[in-house]
Amino acid sequence: MSESLKKHATIFIYFALIASTLLVFWQVHTFDFVNYDDNIYVYENPQITKGLSCDGITRAFATSYYGYWQPLTWLSLMLDCQLFGVNPGRMHLVNVGFHLANTLLLFMVFRKMTGSLWPSAFVAAAFALHPMHVESVVWITERKDVLSTFFLLLTLAAYAGYVRRPSVFKYIISLILFALGLMSKPMLVTLPFVLLLLDYWPLDRFSSPQDVESAADRRRRVNQIQIEKFPFFALAAVSSVITFLTQQTVSTIVDFKTIPCKDRLGNALLSYTAYMGKIFWPRDLAIFYPFDAGHFTLRQAAMCVLLLLGISVFVIYFGRERKYLPVGWFWFVGTLIPVIGLIRFTGSSHADRFTYIPYIGLFIIIAWGLPDLFSKLPGRKLILGISGVIALTALGIVARQQTSYWNNSFTLFSRANEVTKNNSLAYNQLGVAYGNLGRWQEEIEACKEAIRINPDYAKAYNNLGVAYGSVGRNQEAVEACMQSIRIKPDCAEAYYNLGIAYGNLGSWPEAIEAYGQAIRLKSDYVDTHYNLGVAYGHLGCWQEASEAYGQAIRLKPDYAEALNNLGNAYVQLGRWQEAIEPCTQSIRIKPDCAEAHYNLGNAYANLDRWQEAIEAYRQAIRIRPDYVQAQNNLDVCQKAIEANK
Repeated sequence: MSESLKKHATIFIYFALIASTLLVFWQVHTFDFVNYDDNIYVYENPQITKGLSCDGITRAFATSYYGYWQPLTWLSLMLDCQLFGVNPGRMHLVNVGFHLANTLLLFMVFRKMTGSLWPSAFVAAAFALHPMHVESVVWITERKDVLSTFFLLLTLAAYAGYVRRPSVFKYIISLILFALGLMSKPMLVTLPFVLLLLDYWPLDRFSSPQDVESAADRRRRVNQIQIEKFPFFALAAVSSVITFLTQQTVSTIVDFKTIPCKDRLGNALLSYTAYMGKIFWPRDLAIFYPFDAGHFTLRQAAMCVLLLLGISVFVIYFGRERKYLPVGWFWFVGTLIPVIGLIRFTGSSHADRFTYIPYIGLFIIIAWGLPDLFSKLPGRKLILGISGVIALTALGIVARQQTSYWNNSFTLFSRANEVTKNNSLAYNQLGVAYGNLGRWQEEIEACKEAIRINPDYAKAYNNLGVAYGSVGRNQEAVEACMQSIRIKPDCAEAYYNLGIAYGNLGSWPEAIEAYGQAIRLKSDYVDTHYNLGVAYGHLGCWQEASEAYGQAIRLKPDYAEALNNLGNAYVQLGRWQEAIEPCTQSIRIKPDCAEAHYNLGNAYANLDRWQEAIEAYRQAIRIRPDYVQAQNNLDVCQKAIEANK
């Protein structure tokens, strides 16, 4: 192919990658959040929703959240909220933008390293369109996947530039980019091994003409290649230690007592084979695949071991002539290790998102292996080209359909229940979706089904308690929340909901105890402090109520309801002058709150500031014409003014 034709072909490939990627994923601009982790990462996370701030940036770097230290991921989500507000469609498109950038970078990097145009294009296209990658792209929570891969590919580009023309500057740039990738998602700890694989092929740094280089020079060069990886390994080690320490406090991680090592190992072996199978037949994909220790036997595990070992021996043997075989295979096997479930186990047997980087290795084998396999076939270029287009088109069609299931929580978890069995998490999250729409009876049924599948599912009992309370079945709500607490004693949310259920029953001392337990477990639980104040108020304990409201306001300064209730508590305590400020702030935040105007009127009336009290009561009546107490107090104030004339 001439240089001119190759240039035009390259431009065509870039446009084709852009068009096909957008054709599959553009639909996400109308998608909603999903209620699985998106709430934790975005729309219920005040550090994210308020956008970029000095405090938010400091927290992103100084603290871990949900088991990961990933400050760049948090900053990217903060920037989204700063630019677009809490807009799921725009956030989805940002994910798609990163995925598109990753696709183009992948093509560019491999084209530059290998000099092979069409195999590099196939790797990039398969990466862009494979249905197993949909989860990483369309799940806002998985911003860390697309962002970390962006830095991974930039690292590879910088490293390839360093290899071509070595310089300290290029080397440092590649280290910095690797560090940024680790700060997006620590799964990138395997990148130093990937660099060694690329040194073997396609950078070909381990081989040289024997008549030019002596054995001593060869050893020196190999040692130099290994030594230059030490800073990369050091960064990976630091990231691994940070991740290990942060995950000790995450309650969602399943410990070794619950899932023993033998079950983890067996599941890991089956997961490898499942991932290999789904690269060719990506069907029945779901957000969550339930783990069942009884679903595999020792014989199956042994067969998986033999398969993996057999493939490894095969690629090593034939890799002497076809170096892409061991590189692709060990890229796949190695980059999956951090997420295969041997150390960190989240309850899912495997996950589509874990293949986002590892599948590149298998795409390499396919892209370079098929032309080699059919090298003697007449017209092989045309046949392989047509076959490739058909395969990629099929992947794109399936990926577009799979993407559509992520439209909202209903479509996502309904699909999960269709394609998996005994998926308690899917039923629970479907129940939450029903509850968010006020369809409480349907939430009750969904949570009961989740509990039937998994009787020790604390979250499902907690959600069941919320649903029962919402339909007035408060005693059943208490029992469900208590069961959740028995299973998971450190669940602050269950204690909070238990407090609400007790409050609905008028059992205020029990509600206070439950709220206190919730605060002990989660001291920054704003609504718990507020409801604790409400409970104290019902018992006439106004000093304790004012302290609880004050703590809620310290955590959330613009909490209008807490400010209003604090003003009322001060009125009840006879601290009328102090009551004016919180009531005024509450009105400033929420001008149409009749109760705040009423409480402000009470404060003024007790200070004999009759005219101001009258104005406050009138505002309360304007907002709520049937406000009898405000009308009565207004009459009293008017009579007081007349009496003083």
